[in-house]
Amino acid sequence: MRDIANFLYEVGMLQKTPRTGFQFLGSGRESVAEHTLRTIFIGYVLARLDPSVDELKLLRMCLFHDLPEARTGDMNYVNKKYVTVDEAKAIRELTETLSFGGDIAAALEDFNARKTPESLLARDADQLALILQLKEYGDLGNKYSQEWIRFALKRLGTDVGRRVAEAILQTDSSHWWFKDKSDWWINGNQEG
Repeated sequence: MRDIANFLYEVGMLQKTPRTGFQFLGSGRESVAEHTLRTIFIGYVLARLDPSVDELKLLRMCLFHDLPEARTGDMNYVNKKYVTVDEAKAIRELTETLSFGGDIAAALEDFNARKTPESLLARDADQLALILQLKEYGDLGNKYSQEWIRFALKRLGTDVGRRVAEAILQTDSSHWWFKDKSDWWINGNQEG
């Protein structure tokens, strides 16, 4: 049970591990845990849009895709030009003491191999999480987010991922909560 407790503490490091690319964007911040949460929800949506895939397999990949970053930190595209991370070692040491470590290692291996429909959708979920955040920052005035979105779109590997991205880009990020332009915005909860 101590190994499980240690694992759960390690997972908690994802809340404290910042996604480092935003320092180059000039706005925004997010922890790896926050990114992972949104990626899981996107993975669920993608599984609903493509019922031919194994939903649990896809969700496991979304859940674990950045877990090694609890040990390695988040390496943005600039960092990756100069620093090599031994992700295999991080995965091995993270999983070797857990009775379910093989499940985590298999999900990460599948995610990194990019060969199964589930791995392609999980990778799209990862990119769609970034695209959503970049769209939000662009809607708030970050002039660089559009260029970043252009590159993220090129990393999408499935038709369903591209369709979701298109919908994201055509939707104002405040629409979900501000679409009702009624008197409620004047009177609050009062009946108009």
